[in-house]
Amino acid sequence: MAEYTMQTGNTLTHKQALDLLNAQGISVHSSGNCSDKDNKRCTSLDGIQQSTIDGIIFFKNDSRCEIVVTAGTEIGHAQGVYSHETGYKLDIRMTQSVTDFIKTHFIYLGPRSFDQAIQYDDGKGNIYAQELHAGGINDHWDITYFPAK
Repeated sequence: MAEYTMQTGNTLTHKQALDLLNAQGISVHSSGNCSDKDNKRCTSLDGIQQSTIDGIIFFKNDSRCEIVVTAGTEIGHAQGVYSHETGYKLDIRMTQSVTDFIKTHFIYLGPRSFDQAIQYDDGKGNIYAQELHAGGINDHWDITYFPAK
């Protein structure tokens, strides 16, 4: 796998992040067809860390999978230092190719304590958690891109 260096501390507007993702063939889907950070039915990238965008672009290029971002910095997610709200997390659509890549290239960490989501480390300290829901609706990968140490 290729190497990359993440820039941390720089946040982007929704448009800046969307332009970077679109240029790399990464799409963004909103169930509410909107990008308002204050509406949990929207998918907002406003205030996302540059390092998070760099991370998902690197993942897309390394995995060669189709990537669809389904959640960003909008309200409605758990809070914390490294959260959706602070721009360190993204959710992406769970596809078979994405799941296969993660499970064959990343390090299995076991279940997350609070929700039992199965976690994988990408070898750089970033965590990919497989969030499964009843009936398979809204299944996704919850990804945390931590700042470089």
